[in-house]
Amino acid sequence: MSRPWGSLRTARGRRNLALISLATTACATVGALAADPGSGWYAHLDKPSWQPPPVAFPLVWTPLYADLAAVSAAALTTLEGEGRNDEVSAYRTALAVNLVLNAGWTVLFWRARSPRLATAWCAVLTGSSLDLARRSGHVDGRLHDALAPYAAWCAFATALNASIARRNR
Repeated sequence: MSRPWGSLRTARGRRNLALISLATTACATVGALAADPGSGWYAHLDKPSWQPPPVAFPLVWTPLYADLAAVSAAALTTLEGEGRNDEVSAYRTALAVNLVLNAGWTVLFWRARSPRLATAWCAVLTGSSLDLARRSGHVDGRLHDALAPYAAWCAFATALNASIARRNR
């Protein structure tokens, strides 16, 4: 394996991957517990024809969370190894904010039943995801490319959420 993916083979890389995997799993768990696609409220929402079927969401989110964990671990391990401590701290903060935004969207949409607020929140999540891809790209362009699908899916989720909010004023 070449840099940056090879950094995950080190003790530091394995530690970072384990910690970030725990954090992303916690985020995914909050999302899974908050989501309720079988609810009567959700069933009665007017949804666009281009919305994927419910089964698509866990099939997409699961690899995206794994991607986020692997890319972030590789980026952080490389930054740490190069002594770029200010960037390490900034990346960790950006990642933590991203995970809070990710989990928070689910709570706002499903539990607070606020598609409008959830749309705004999801737009901020998309910006945060783009920022993580940018930060990863400053470590290695391959990391940016690997994280781009996560940012793209967040953008799609924002568009979908906005459509639902518009249709259900």
